[in-house]
Amino acid sequence: MNGLEAALRGAVRGEVGFDVTSRALTTMDASNFRRVPLGVVAPRDADDVAAVLEVCRAQGVPVVARGGGTSIAGQATGTGVVLDFTRHMNGLLDLDPGTRTAVVQPGLVLDRLQEAAAPHGLRFGPDPSTHSRCTLGGMIGNNSCGSHSVAWGTTADSVRELTVLTARGRRLRLGQGWAGAPDGLRELAEGDLARLRTGFPELPRRISGYALDALLPEKGADVARSFCGSEGTLGVLTEAVVRLVEAPRARALAVLAYADESAAAEAAAGLLPLGPLTVEGMAADLVPATAGLPRGGAWLFVETGGRTEAEARARAETIVRAADVVDSRVVTDPAGQRALWRIREDASGTATRMPDGSEAWPGWEDCAVPPARLGAYLRDFRGLLAAHGLRGTPYGHFGDGCIHVRIDFDLLTQAGVARFRRFSEELAELVVAHGGSLSGEHGDGQARAELLPRMYGPETVALFERAKAVWDPDDLLNPGMLVRPAPLDANLRFSVLPRGPVDVEFGYPADGGDFSAAVRRCVGVAKCRTASAPGPSVMCPSFRATGEEEHSTRGRARLLHEMLAGELVTDGWRSTEVRDALDLCLSCKGCRSDCPVEVDMATYKAEFLHHHYAGRRRPAAHYAMGWLPVWLRWADRTGTAALVNALASVRPVAAVAKRAGGIAAERAIPRLAGQTFSRWWRRRARTRGAGELVVLWPDTFTEHLSPSVGRAAVRVLEAAGLRVALPPTLRMPRGRVGDGGSRTAAALLTARRARVCCGLTYVSTGQLDRARAVMRRTLDLMAPVLETSAPVVVLEPSCAATLRTDLPELLPDDPRAAALAGRVLTFAETLERHAPGWTPAAVDRPVTGQTHCHQHAVLGDTADRRLRAAAGLTGELSGGCCGLAGNFGFEKGHFEVSAACAEDQLLPAVREAPEGAVVLADGFSCRTQLEQLAGVRGRHLAEVLAEGLG
Repeated sequence: MNGLEAALRGAVRGEVGFDVTSRALTTMDASNFRRVPLGVVAPRDADDVAAVLEVCRAQGVPVVARGGGTSIAGQATGTGVVLDFTRHMNGLLDLDPGTRTAVVQPGLVLDRLQEAAAPHGLRFGPDPSTHSRCTLGGMIGNNSCGSHSVAWGTTADSVRELTVLTARGRRLRLGQGWAGAPDGLRELAEGDLARLRTGFPELPRRISGYALDALLPEKGADVARSFCGSEGTLGVLTEAVVRLVEAPRARALAVLAYADESAAAEAAAGLLPLGPLTVEGMAADLVPATAGLPRGGAWLFVETGGRTEAEARARAETIVRAADVVDSRVVTDPAGQRALWRIREDASGTATRMPDGSEAWPGWEDCAVPPARLGAYLRDFRGLLAAHGLRGTPYGHFGDGCIHVRIDFDLLTQAGVARFRRFSEELAELVVAHGGSLSGEHGDGQARAELLPRMYGPETVALFERAKAVWDPDDLLNPGMLVRPAPLDANLRFSVLPRGPVDVEFGYPADGGDFSAAVRRCVGVAKCRTASAPGPSVMCPSFRATGEEEHSTRGRARLLHEMLAGELVTDGWRSTEVRDALDLCLSCKGCRSDCPVEVDMATYKAEFLHHHYAGRRRPAAHYAMGWLPVWLRWADRTGTAALVNALASVRPVAAVAKRAGGIAAERAIPRLAGQTFSRWWRRRARTRGAGELVVLWPDTFTEHLSPSVGRAAVRVLEAAGLRVALPPTLRMPRGRVGDGGSRTAAALLTARRARVCCGLTYVSTGQLDRARAVMRRTLDLMAPVLETSAPVVVLEPSCAATLRTDLPELLPDDPRAAALAGRVLTFAETLERHAPGWTPAAVDRPVTGQTHCHQHAVLGDTADRRLRAAAGLTGELSGGCCGLAGNFGFEKGHFEVSAACAEDQLLPAVREAPEGAVVLADGFSCRTQLEQLAGVRGRHLAEVLAEGLG
């Protein structure tokens, strides 16, 4: 390996990675398979690719081309050198609206091409659900399709010319005709014309095997088309000329409801003569109850286009009238359409969990049959599942007869893997019996190539082997795929994971307490690898800031997987590779909601840090900011807040303090409040009301850094007729306090000092033993509250999220933890649920700012939206993460990434806001980031509503 690495470093200008992290990040794609590469090269240009091929050919090392790594059949993994085209060879070289063509490099992400084509009224036809991160090279290699294939076909239908390098270094320009073909290909095709004419089934989604029938003379000897779908086994793509299509100016989405899946499947083919753009199918077991779909057990999403919205709607309504449906709905609002399509696009992830929480896997992800036979095929498919005691949730491209499904295979035991094999063999026979293709979109890879003789017969498969030999006689390119394939049950990525339970701190209730199962959640669909986060999305801010796989949710999950495997990452919880990858995780929890399989990297990071630093000295920031509640309480008790502020304003003193505390030099130390919120509370004139009791949580940030938020909240809550109390203290008052209420309620109203803490700062720095101790003390203090029905109002979103999720997951055996978690409400939720007749004073101003990432991921902002609307606060808040994220943005070495995260959505939204807009930021971190990076004062919603009271 060392000689290979040295040779590559001397031959290429791009990056060469033979380190543990580079290799660990590419052991898997989105399939069930895992292969450990020797190294990874990110070539800068075609010359680099040629140099890699020359070095690897000389040393007999395989080469695997990789795009976005979202392949579902294993073809983007390899044991030799992996070529990563996403880093440098990712350009759009030309776009010609006149000829409706574009020249692209293989690492270009599809959405970047779509964005460039859109101003010209054009688009690339195929659009897989992974369009925000899949690459054109990967789409050509797999002959990808997407939901619009009924209108615009497969990727092969959109390819004009391809520039490729063969394993032996020949540069070929492929198109129609034999001019650019490798030597021997024409002789191979013309020597077996009868087989090419009769051995390939005609159906819209035949992706399996090599498309050698494209070489027929009556098809123009289309060598470029025959190369599509070859999965990197014939040559390495370096450039492509692709065809663009006219994009409809307006679209409408007809959602057709049917009684069940079979009825929807039977109806799909009959809609094709009406010219729809899509005919996508889903059943109820994949659709959230809150989706708002018309009543039914299964649905077809049928999109239509037109020059105007009225024309698109008229076509959709024509389809509704022609369809025999239980119910229907036509959506023309673009936002409404996007929300519905998001359900479909996320299915590749959501389908990996059955309704009971058990795991489901790819492997038979995209078989295709003639559309007219889809209903019959699905019935037989369901019967085969039942015969093997398996469950799955079919969905997908009903109009093309292509079905996606994740099945609850047991791939962890020998018996389960044996059943996986038996089922695969029988399903292959079933697909062939219906005239179908083993692959209808994602390629054969290792998942299905072993079974190609059942579809094509041994003679045609032998022809595939001869074609491979023409292109790649040394079997250098992606060996084990398509021809002479590895067994479909070899190289399973689960086989290397520990069989016994891993000793962990969190409860992982959604994964049965199994940390390995939590890590297995990441199946590799890579929604975290998007360059932008449209709408309210948060995940994954660090990837968007750096563009590095290592700093994506998927990349971190891959490293954790390898840590558990122990083959590549050999030092377990002490791994520096995992630590460094997690270092730039902001713990925003965006993946908990935005990831289709709800990977919770913030929790995994806290778990890892706990074990990594167990018995060892921690970074200074963990002591400075992890113990922030202690230091702030100390300053309050000693009356030194003013002194601390004065010293922090002296640059040399502040610089020394920041250096000692592991704080970024670029950061200003926030000022401590002259009077804490609790001290103000004790000194204020006591308000007696007859309304419902609510307990206001004095979080560390409100208590010591932003008491104005607490004061405003008290004012608004009391204006709404609620009785506000703070949590009790260690010394509870004795006797009754005569307002006619219970002893507990009276005690809450007269409490003198609060010492509760959610433990957020300890969790985020992985000090979980300390976090549990703090949480247990808090539960002791909150015992009187839990005897009442009073809700607990938490103003700081991060603290509310910690109480709702981390508290019960760190103390799963303490019923008080779940009880307190169930009481936690946000400020807006409290007003909506406990003061339903109250209306806020009209503010009537536009708003800008950002929904807090923890609010987006854990708490929800529906009540906030309604409260803002009631107060006349108009406009939408941006998504994303502010980038400060508690201690993250203050830690040394994080400033640049923190600022880049803020520039992703928050700061542009504030700069583009209308004059007079209120900058809303409920989180202290968000307000601090706005102040330090933009000189803007953000305000909590409570402050804005309090001002409206006059």
